[in-house]
Parts: sequence; C-alpha cells; structure tokens
Amino acid sequence: MVRTAFVASYPPRQCSIARFTHNLASAVGGREIVALYSADDPKPSPLEVHHRIRTDEPEDFVRTARSLRDCSDIAAIQHDFDVWGAQDGRSVLEFVAALDVPAVATLHSVPGLPDRREHDVLAELVRAVSVSVVTSRAAATLLQEAYGADPRRVEVIAHGVPELPLVDAATVKPAMGLAGRDVLLSFGQLGPDKGWELAISALPRIVEAHPAVTYVMVGATHPDVLRRDGEAYRESLVALAGDLGMTDHVLFVDRFVGRVELTRWLEAADLVIAPSTDPARSATGTLAYAMAAGRAVVSTPFIPAEELLADGRGVIVAPGSPAAIAAAAMCLLADAGARAAMGRRAHEHSRPRTWWNVAAQYRELFGRVVAEHVSGRTSLTGSLRA
Repeated sequence: MVRTAFVASYPPRQCSIARFTHNLASAVGGREIVALYSADDPKPSPLEVHHRIRTDEPEDFVRTARSLRDCSDIAAIQHDFDVWGAQDGRSVLEFVAALDVPAVATLHSVPGLPDRREHDVLAELVRAVSVSVVTSRAAATLLQEAYGADPRRVEVIAHGVPELPLVDAATVKPAMGLAGRDVLLSFGQLGPDKGWELAISALPRIVEAHPAVTYVMVGATHPDVLRRDGEAYRESLVALAGDLGMTDHVLFVDRFVGRVELTRWLEAADLVIAPSTDPARSATGTLAYAMAAGRAVVSTPFIPAEELLADGRGVIVAPGSPAAIAAAAMCLLADAGARAAMGRRAHEHSRPRTWWNVAAQYRELFGRVVAEHVSGRTSLTGSLRA
C-alpha cells in the first residue's frame, strides 16, 4: 500500500476541510496525518496526528516537508486559502518545494474571480504538484482556463459522502422538535458568502402559503470569520428574521455538529436551501451531503451546482433573489410527489460517491503518481470521474 501523508487541517479543528480530511484518510488507509493548526485552534491529538504544523511558524512547513521522506511515499495536500496561513496561504508553495516525495493537491476552492495573490498562489501550486484534484468538471475547466493547469494533470473525483438510507422526514421530525412542521434546512460553516439572508428574506412569502414552515440553519461560524468579525453575520441574520416578523419560523443551531447529528437534521428536512452568494464557489460538500440523504435541493447557481443538480436532481434559481427562492420552495412544498422524486434521483446519483468508492479512486491515483515518480515519467493523464 502506498504510504500517504495527508496534509491539512484536522479534528479537533472544527471546519469542513478537517472533516473531509478525516473521512478521506480513514477510508484510504495507510496514512500519516500532518495537521495544520493556528494558535487559536485546539492542539491536534497525538493519538491520530503524526506531525503538526503551526501555520504561524514558517519554519514548520519546510521542516515537516523534509521529514516526510522517511515515512511517506506521497503527500496528499488539502488546499483552501484559509487553511495554509497568512498571505493567501502562500506557505503551501514553500511546503511543496521542500518535499522529496510527489504531491497531489485536492483543491477545495477554485475562485472564478480571484484577486491577484490568490490567482498567483493557486497557479503556482498546480504547476508544482504532480496532480490537482477538483470535485466537479466545471472546476476542472476553470482550473485549466484561468490558472493554466495542464489538463493531463487534473483529475475530477467527486466529494465523498456517507452511505445514507432514504428516510421519511415525518418519522424523524418529532425527535428534533419539529413535529408537524414543514422544514427548510441550510447547513455548513457560517460566513457572509453563505447567503442565508436571502432565504430568510424569502420566508414571508413562503410562510404566507405554508404557515407551518420552520427554516433551520445548522452550523458554527467559520473559525477564521469568527476571529476576524466575531458573530456579526449571525447577529445580522437574527436581526433580519426579527425585522421581517419571522423569528418564530427560524431555528439557529449555532454549533459545529458531527456527522450523526447533521444526518438527523437532514433526515428531518423537507427541502434543503443552498443560497450561496458566491457564483465562483467551487466547494461541493453541502450539496453532496444533501443529495446523499435524498433531499430535494433549491440552490443558487454556483460553479458545481448546475452539474450536480442537473437532470431533475434539484432546482437552480436566479442568484440573489429571495423571490426566486420563495417560488421554488413553495412549489416543492406544495407537491410532495415531485419533492420525493427529486430526492430519489439525488440519492441514486450519490450512491457511487460514498467515501469507500471515492477512497478507491484516490488510492488508484496515488499509486499512479508514485509509479510515475519512481520511473521518472510525467505522462499522467487526467480523468473525469465525478
């Protein structure tokens, strides 16, 4: 088995990249964990983590990279700009340059409208690693067109999901305190680009037609947003709900929830709302998880949404429009049959994307990259398997 060093944020840090890395590394096996953490994060556990990099200590990156030659065959880097420290995470380039083993980078954010520093960091990273992995074909195209990535060195591997059964929401709602309610759900790490204010602004129209609606918002504020802005965004959402007279129709679950609890919230939902205000957003975790639970989704048009929700697996609405969100939500709430059919299509689409299947694709990729590295060849051919 290829010895793989996963380099990323990692639990107990509470963020989506840490959760992704834990799930993928556990499924891949044969791994070393290199945990990135800042001074404000809880220190990674020595029981699971083999190396630790303090993102505010530049020398940690080079020292740790050099040490991997003795314990790993390949570095599996998880990249997002807020994971790798200051200056738009430029330290990732120093880390890769110091490696004596090949590297694969999973890119969790491929901005369509990057600032100059973001563009330069990402463009340099895709040139420096053996292969870049993205989770959608749209992100792969963007990576090639905007960042100059060699298509032979780009792989599309879907975001992994747990294997979940289809569950009737009515059977779960009582345990979640939502018996008799029509449940709308948004979830994820809270930050201004989530667009949850759009869904709250849509509520008066929805509630007029469906008075039993409760809009549940699950998730803690992103650690970096919390450090920078505190709870200003969440407080603005609470104030907006109050101004619209919707306080009794919203429920904030303002904490980071584990997989079991998040699954229960999804199972209790009639409809998932993904109202991102960032059209260049490339992360797919929220949509992937909602689809794995077999839930109908209403989404704004960010990069992977149109791909994932095609063929009747969800509804794409106009960006920035509470009226469009309201119209789609009311239509689906009024038609249980259409809602269930959409959820079944989404669930079926997700079945090949379980963590076990995704891990098998990564293992095959890591083996190929190591073999190419050992032989000195660079004939990798990218593939599209999302």
